[in-house]
Amino acid sequence: MDASQIVLTAEGRQKLVEELAWREGDYAKEIVEDIKEARAFGDLSENSEYDAAKDKQAQNAARIAEIQAILANAQVAATTGDLTVSIGSTVTLVDPNGELMDVTLVGTTETNSLEHKISNESPVGHAIIGHGEGDSVEVVTPSGKTRVYTIAKIAR
Repeated sequence: MDASQIVLTAEGRQKLVEELAWREGDYAKEIVEDIKEARAFGDLSENSEYDAAKDKQAQNAARIAEIQAILANAQVAATTGDLTVSIGSTVTLVDPNGELMDVTLVGTTETNSLEHKISNESPVGHAIIGHGEGDSVEVVTPSGKTRVYTIAKIAR
């Protein structure tokens, strides 16, 4: 993914800022303590606790670098005043069987299927963006099937 094309909601950006502060602060201190404790066990060449702590430190450093790159290059989605679907909108969709599905449209780094947060680049997200309440949209799934949804409600 090209970092210059990352779009975040204001909430998603705030979560990344908080995670970065935690990883650079409390979590980094915890890892340093784990390394100190593992060193006390003696010979480092056969010390699995030391190796695990060093691996944790490397993973933390990699995640810190990733978050910093995202925050440096991401754009926060502008909220629009009109009643069309945009990033940050919570949308109620109705399928042809009349079943309701609530989804929140977010940037690609914020997706979470358990919380019904879908990416603006997903088939459904891409299809509904820019449409208004009452519009019907066709979504072509990765398997090639076409589904039609009606936008019942848009909330911010």
